[in-house]
Amino acid sequence: MLEALRSLDHQLLLAINHAHTPALDAVMTFASDRRVWFPFYGLLIIWLLYHFKRRAAVLLPVLIGAVALADSLTSRLFKPVFGRLRPCHAPDLATQLHLPDGCGGQFGFLSSHAANSVALAVFLQLVLPDGRFRGLKAGIFLWAGLLSYSRIYLAAHYPSDVLGGALVGAALAWGAARLFERLSRRPAPSS
Repeated sequence: MLEALRSLDHQLLLAINHAHTPALDAVMTFASDRRVWFPFYGLLIIWLLYHFKRRAAVLLPVLIGAVALADSLTSRLFKPVFGRLRPCHAPDLATQLHLPDGCGGQFGFLSSHAANSVALAVFLQLVLPDGRFRGLKAGIFLWAGLLSYSRIYLAAHYPSDVLGGALVGAALAWGAARLFERLSRRPAPSS
């Protein structure tokens, strides 16, 4: 059973990685570049401050904490503990891969990119009012999907690395959203 899943993981990786074009190489490299995210995240923080006003003092630390925890768990716990080589470092795959963005760090299980972006998307889906901000919610999920897909396309991660990272991010976002709801219902301290 495990060998069948490993084989499927490799086949999916190769199918996605081999469907490359110069235009897709540029898009996927752009999507995976952490420096691209900073202006977007800065604008998102400004928007959240405007929309949530005083409640942003609770929302932003909880959101940032969830994303930071997703990043830390995947990078500092899962990757070193499992020690699963990234596809581009795997001796049986490395020569078969198209690597337009080079090869990242040694270990890849779980994907931090997927965990972080899914944590952000799920958290906002849960805390933003129902029926409102549909474009923002859809855009953030599309971004998380593109970012996660790019990690497989660039052969930085196996599909299971991305799926596992997304699940960790979603679970942390769910917990963070519950925490935000609980903290935002508390009455303000009297002075």
